Amino acid sequence: MASKPLQLLAFTLLLPSFFPHFDIASVQCHSESKVVGSSPIILNHNSHATNSASLLFLNNLQGCRLGDTVQGIHRIKKYLQRFGYISNVQKHSNAMDHDDTFDNTLESALKTYQKNFNLVASGILDANTLAQMGKPRCGVEDVINGTTWMRSGRERNPKMHAHFHLVSHFAFFEGNLKWPPSKFHLTYAFLPGYPFEAMMAVSRAFSKWAFNTHFTFSRVFDHTKADIKISFEIGDHGDDAPFDGAGGILAHAYAPTDGRLHFDGDEAWSVGAVDGYFDVETVALHEIGHVLGLQHSSIENAIMFPSISEGVTKGLHGDDIAGIRALYKV
Repeated sequence: MASKPLQLLAFTLLLPSFFPHFDIASVQCHSESKVVGSSPIILNHNSHATNSASLLFLNNLQGCRLGDTVQGIHRIKKYLQRFGYISNVQKHSNAMDHDDTFDNTLESALKTYQKNFNLVASGILDANTLAQMGKPRCGVEDVINGTTWMRSGRERNPKMHAHFHLVSHFAFFEGNLKWPPSKFHLTYAFLPGYPFEAMMAVSRAFSKWAFNTHFTFSRVFDHTKADIKISFEIGDHGDDAPFDGAGGILAHAYAPTDGRLHFDGDEAWSVGAVDGYFDVETVALHEIGHVLGLQHSSIENAIMFPSISEGVTKGLHGDDIAGIRALYKV
């Protein structure tokens, strides 16, 4: 994962270009909704008992703050470390596994997390913060090498976003990784075993990105020759980013020009809004954003917001489109 082609989830600081004629109203998008145009389809019947539910026991930590020592705080530290808020220096050690002291490092990390998710940045484990941590989400880290361009990063560097005003919430991968001009038409393929209905849902997601950007996409059947390779994976699937079973992390994707996009096969998936299931098209829209070079946004209605709810569908937002236009200067 140290090499550039395999680098997953790397942020960069935002170096914006000004688009005075960008009309956010012209973007084809819709906010989160439980209404879909056709009858939804359930793709699998996996257990609804999720790993995010395992965080519910942490409710006994509600109100914990700097200086407290309470059993379970180490779980909060591991969660924040997983998404980049605490340094990964000790990633492969057991140093944090039994550390239940609420220290300065945890307080600082928690404040950054709270800002990024539009919560009160108190540094205290309040109910809203614990609830957010329990929500299923993308496996992409929010902070890389101490840098985030979600809300907390923008507040520390307001000049970097002065020209964008409303549409200044998107972020890019470290090094502004993007597809070269010779690759503005991208091919995609599904690995064997991908359900037909899910293929159609992902294809619709590509069509929505194509409608709103300079990219075009076409499906090919030889996945070894495709620019973007899409698959359902389970657990440790060979990319040093194992899935965690039902709940928790839903999917992840890699920065340009790697092209891998993985869904967690242990999740309860649907096509359309079904209570207790995750909509394939909605998650695909998010992960394709990463494939094209976008990082996470603090705008909850943006497709690039890290958390994705079950039982809803969600579309592209002006912030998502502005990010692509800024990255590719189109």
